[in-house]
Amino acid sequence: MKKVKWYLFACALLVLIGGVYYYVTIPAINIHSTGMWTFLFTLCIFAMVFIVLHSIYKGKKPEKAVKESLPLKIAAGVTAALAVIYFIGSLLSSPMINASKYQKLLTVEEKKFTDDIKEVNYNQIPLLDKDSATLLGNRKMGSMVDYVSQFEVSSLYTQINYNDEPVRVTPLIYASPIKWLTNNSNGIPAYIKIDMATQDTECIKLDQPIKYSEAEYFNRNIYRHLRFQYPTYIFDSFSFEIDEEGTPYWVCPVKKFNIGLFGGQTIGKVILCNAQTGETKEYKVEDVPQWVDRVYSADLLVQLYDYHGTLKHGYFNSILGQKDCLQTTDGYNYIALNDDVWVYTGITSLNSDQSIVGFVLMNQRTMETRFYSVEGAIEYSAMGSAEGQVQNLGYKATFPLLLNIANEPTYFMALKDDAGLVKKYAMVNVQKYQWVAIGDTVAECEKAYVSLLNTNGISSAEAGNSLEISGKITAIAPIVIEGNTHYYVCISGDEAMFDFNMTNADVLDILKYKEGDMIKISYVKGSPVNEVLEIK
Repeated sequence: MKKVKWYLFACALLVLIGGVYYYVTIPAINIHSTGMWTFLFTLCIFAMVFIVLHSIYKGKKPEKAVKESLPLKIAAGVTAALAVIYFIGSLLSSPMINASKYQKLLTVEEKKFTDDIKEVNYNQIPLLDKDSATLLGNRKMGSMVDYVSQFEVSSLYTQINYNDEPVRVTPLIYASPIKWLTNNSNGIPAYIKIDMATQDTECIKLDQPIKYSEAEYFNRNIYRHLRFQYPTYIFDSFSFEIDEEGTPYWVCPVKKFNIGLFGGQTIGKVILCNAQTGETKEYKVEDVPQWVDRVYSADLLVQLYDYHGTLKHGYFNSILGQKDCLQTTDGYNYIALNDDVWVYTGITSLNSDQSIVGFVLMNQRTMETRFYSVEGAIEYSAMGSAEGQVQNLGYKATFPLLLNIANEPTYFMALKDDAGLVKKYAMVNVQKYQWVAIGDTVAECEKAYVSLLNTNGISSAEAGNSLEISGKITAIAPIVIEGNTHYYVCISGDEAMFDFNMTNADVLDILKYKEGDMIKISYVKGSPVNEVLEIK
């Protein structure tokens, strides 16, 4: 009778431990989930420990308890069987056995650079990287006196395309467990939105607070909330996004394993969870709303391309001969294109060290992948070349984007000081990476780059984004921005304002003009003001 009671007690204790472990780690109840296998192994180990301890408590020596206990042998047998199944499943899911299947996970379409990549609109490219966005977000948070003592800014900073503009969005989080205790009943009141082209930073206060987030500790934690609704789904990393009305959502991709138990991961479904109400809706990948930008993470897309590029002639060729093997370069960036966010990264051969054979754009919503054949320097060589132009200032380059400037493949990057603030911009020719142009503004940088191309014999080069306007000056006013004087001017026939940056020698003659004078200028369209290149 006592033996039966002990086993009942042991089972109850094991269930309790398993329940706590499950609540904390929330693995998917799915044979494809490594978390579930870890959960089962953990339960088996605890069961064996209980059996051994009980035998020792009954007076048996540890060696004898291990040899003679039937329950222990059963538990050990179950554990060994699970280990064998897991090992065989991992082996049969590996690229070594399924190289052809891995290589075909991604379909790549070859495109021509000048046909598909049009000359860039600077309102639609991110001039900042995530680190710079983080600085702006923290600076904005510091100015919010009603929030700063209770909340911090999350490190997520998801890049999305919002109303055809590249922005990063991230929610606030509780500043500490104590701050969670005092504020969680009201929820999180706002999120941060940063325009990556203009650096405009907003704290968006919500009429209805965010109740479901990563910052919650119990059932309102977004991972636990989704797990209890979808116990068998294996989720990829979640992203924080906003729809066209600015409503915050969690975009929760569901993993799909196409090869064996654990191999060939893509995305099969997407769960959208309203961060304010917790309401969820399930979509097939092809049916996801247009405003959703991140279904496939950048890391997953890069991994899928590496499978595609390295396994063309089998697994062992990718290790030994490496014939026709291509891989992504170290690093990637994002660009908005056709109302979607695309991951950019260069492509190089496995035995190459300083050159690319092309680059790819990979759609984070649809997985569509385009390859462009462009030979030239790898991104880090271009970054080093740009940094060499300002070595006396010690600025560091961000990971570049590859743009079309005057029909020339061109690396574009920001140059930051030690504090992480953007100070200058650089353009580097991909094929001739010693051709470097630096400017205090994007327009000034482009003008210098086009001039550099002309100097080097590319006489057809023109500043593809420059426009011209002539008219009467209706208003003119000086303003100081970060220590530099600018003149903001309104011209008849156009509702926009025009920025004459006094660091640009070609616009200094604005000092000779006054209201009512006629003026003709070339400029680059921007937001919120147009940037003047020169006075004609």
